Amino acid sequence: MLAAYPITTLALVLALMVYFWITLNVGRARGTYGVPAPQSGGHPEFDKRYRVQMNTVEQLVWFVPAFIIGVPVLGDLVAGSLALVWSLGRIIFAVTYYRDPAKRSLGFALTMLPTFVLLIAGAWGGISGL
Repeated sequence: MLAAYPITTLALVLALMVYFWITLNVGRARGTYGVPAPQSGGHPEFDKRYRVQMNTVEQLVWFVPAFIIGVPVLGDLVAGSLALVWSLGRIIFAVTYYRDPAKRSLGFALTMLPTFVLLIAGAWGGISGL
């Protein structure tokens, strides 16, 4: 996949780097707000960061497979662009959630839409291959 789809490969690397950044935010928040492991809550600011991390894991669980099955159907540029939108959505989701969880909608939509498009493309590719 790496040689045939360089844009999508780099876009997937970026998505995983975004997740890594979100995970680091949780680690920093543990120290800042005095939430020792294995606690998963305790301070509202820590809780926000933890929820962003958990929501991102939930999104990755179906984004990555949808991405993998959507790439051959949509091609490198389109699938890679969708993955970039996904990463941007996750960043917007995180930043807005940290400030005010009620304002996370744009980031959430920018995460869901690319995943859904990739999933539908993958399904279309599978059906058309029958």
